[in-house]
Amino acid sequence: MAEKYLQKMMRHVEIKSDGDVFHEIFKSRPHHLSDMSPTLVQNFELLEGELGTVGSVVLFHYNHDGKDKVVKHEIIAINEKKKSVAYKAIGGDLRKLYKTFIITIHVDTDGENNLVTWTFEYEKLKEDVEDPNSLMDFFVVMTKDIENHHLK
Repeated sequence: MAEKYLQKMMRHVEIKSDGDVFHEIFKSRPHHLSDMSPTLVQNFELLEGELGTVGSVVLFHYNHDGKDKVVKHEIIAINEKKKSVAYKAIGGDLRKLYKTFIITIHVDTDGENNLVTWTFEYEKLKEDVEDPNSLMDFFVVMTKDIENHHLK
């Protein structure tokens, strides 16, 4: 892969809910996302491996920009110390636009102050493909949905 073509986008979201729980959701309990953010995430399937392990493959059915979409992700990295999980898109709608698409979620916890950082690393299939700004907005809204779910 030509690393020089990978672009990077990052967004920070402050949350009041427990950062450890947030990390655990994306590492081991992504099947709960449809309960926490039902307007965005419709369904989840474990296709290969075991939840919470590198190499596991999951399929998400989601609604982005008013359209039903799917993405097949492989968990490529988990760092418990840094509370981060990285997913690589290996199938679905994202692969129609991007040769490479990696989503990393990292949670910084400091008492009641928690910071969720979303990072996209991507390579467009064509130059005229838009940057994934609206997808980043999707993850920010989902983050707030999860936070609101846990603050109830």
